[in-house]
Amino acid sequence: MIPTNTDGTGPWRPPLTKILATVGPAMAHPDIIEKMIQNGASLFRLNFSHGSFEEHKVRLDMIRMVAESLDTPVAVLGDLCGPKIRVVKTPDAGIRLRPGQDVVIQPDVDVCVDGEVPVLGATYANVATEVEPGHRVLINDGQIRMLCVEVGTGANRHAVCRVTVGGMVTTGKGINLPDSDLTIPALTDHDWACVDWAVEQELDFLAMSFVRHGDEVQRLRDALQRICTFERCGTGLSGASAQPTIPIIAKIETPQAVVNIDSIIEVADGIMVARGDLGVEMDIATVPVTQKRLVRKAHEWGKPCIVATQMLESMINSASATRAEVSDVANAVLDGADAVMLSAETAIGRYPHLAVETMRRIAVVTEQSLREEKILPNPPKRAQELRQMIPALAHGAWHMANDIGAELIVVWSQRGGGARYLSRNNFRVPIVAFSSDPKAVRRMTMLYGVYPLLVKKVPEHRSDFAKMVDTIVLERGLVQRGQPLVLLGGKPLDVPGSLNTVAVRYAGDLMTG
Repeated sequence: MIPTNTDGTGPWRPPLTKILATVGPAMAHPDIIEKMIQNGASLFRLNFSHGSFEEHKVRLDMIRMVAESLDTPVAVLGDLCGPKIRVVKTPDAGIRLRPGQDVVIQPDVDVCVDGEVPVLGATYANVATEVEPGHRVLINDGQIRMLCVEVGTGANRHAVCRVTVGGMVTTGKGINLPDSDLTIPALTDHDWACVDWAVEQELDFLAMSFVRHGDEVQRLRDALQRICTFERCGTGLSGASAQPTIPIIAKIETPQAVVNIDSIIEVADGIMVARGDLGVEMDIATVPVTQKRLVRKAHEWGKPCIVATQMLESMINSASATRAEVSDVANAVLDGADAVMLSAETAIGRYPHLAVETMRRIAVVTEQSLREEKILPNPPKRAQELRQMIPALAHGAWHMANDIGAELIVVWSQRGGGARYLSRNNFRVPIVAFSSDPKAVRRMTMLYGVYPLLVKKVPEHRSDFAKMVDTIVLERGLVQRGQPLVLLGGKPLDVPGSLNTVAVRYAGDLMTG
């Protein structure tokens, strides 16, 4: 068994649940990034809502330089902004709205007007045609709440809203319309420029904001397949039939996305539970159960899920987390999330490396408690329905590993498809995935329990692969001599979709398997 350190005195162990850290000014020096990777971060997020392409390029190059120096695969995710509806310019002092007051929202005004009935302009031209009486209108992340009571018609179409929770409105504050069926495109001109930049820079993932329907994800998928090449983008984690693309992570942050989750997961490569926006657009009391439902849905489809937003928020300014935050991270691990994300904690926080270390320790301790419980096989339902060979082989490997008490699963997974199917099967031990494809190795860092390793020379025979595995897992201390492991491979190893063999081996004993 790989030892677990929880107090800083014992051997270090990476978590099975991956850590995604947001990049920002707090990570201005390579030494900080190095500490974060060493403390457990395996993915980094570039937030395209902030910073220029030049600034992102500097940080991207720094991450890749540090990862190469550490000989550690690290993936980089670009987070597309999506459309933002905002309040137009207000008087310098702002406009204070009071409960019970009526407010007019009129999209064709350039400057907000204070008065007995304030007039607020919005950056979305159709706001007054797509908001209907009874719909909620939220400003500043829901700090100000209004209810549409009347829609004016004619040339100066407008919406009359009644304030239920007041506050100060200032220039640029965001507007949320959770009950309205908006026709605003999910991708803006700036987003498309970010997509082109992501392809040029060979990013590993793209996160798509404001997703409401699966066809919005498909539009981005079609565009990526037109502009991507295998050399520049590689593929997703889908196996032999994959087309050149950057894998898409659909951010679930609207009520419409929750309703349409099946159509979204079907065409996305994974999802992110964006709890900040969900907590604004939905009743905040429903967010925890929605999170659990979305994680289950992702597992049902056999695709990774990231849980994000305010996980260790207090560590922006504090060197330690609150008890509630620790429980929140642990619950995401218990739910079965593939990855947990740090946002402002690492982007602008005072202790970015400590935030990563805290998250790692929580994950490791929680995973250890899960390993001590009796577990049952839980393969993805969609894969079972399709009766595909590689998912079935992965499911069989779970039974073998459980029966012999395997301490490690090892697979050659050229593009990551085999590793993804293994990852979906609720193993409580690490899955070491080998590949000669650097892009696939980086992308496998998102998968629960998967520790990808790049091998430049592909073993010619399965026996050569077994010998190589034996040497590496013992040298790295992943298992002890004589401990059982399950080995999966195919022939030839580096041909996607060739995975067809599973064997039991005992570390250090080349006569087994």
